[in-house]
Amino acid sequence: MRGLFLEELSVGQSAQLVRTIGEADIVAFAAVTGDTNPVHLDADYAATTSFGQRIAHGMLSAGYISAVLGTTLPGPGAIYLSQTLKFKRPVRIGDEVTARVTITGIDPAKAQVTLATVCLVRNKTVLDGEAVVVVPRQAA
Repeated sequence: MRGLFLEELSVGQSAQLVRTIGEADIVAFAAVTGDTNPVHLDADYAATTSFGQRIAHGMLSAGYISAVLGTTLPGPGAIYLSQTLKFKRPVRIGDEVTARVTITGIDPAKAQVTLATVCLVRNKTVLDGEAVVVVPRQAA
């Protein structure tokens, strides 16, 4: 399995994946990361917050961006250098999250690609940012 080489990429290329947030996803994310903030896990506590109910970890949605970068565009072989994130809205259990990446710049000298990153729920942005990845070159 290989991803795309630097020479196969162009500004404007885009890829996405869609995932529905389930109870098991939130519990597993909390277990793996150690982030047991009760706003994610305790319905009674979450009811007292401004959200009024449990919400998913923001980094769970951000992880879907990593999944697109590492499996599809550019895909296997791409290495994260940086990622900015702005969290705009909460994600709740049962929400369908669309994670989308779009190439906005290519630096051939450094073999680096810049991508706009966004996660959407019901066509509304829940988080956005920018990623920079290093991409393998095609062998001569």
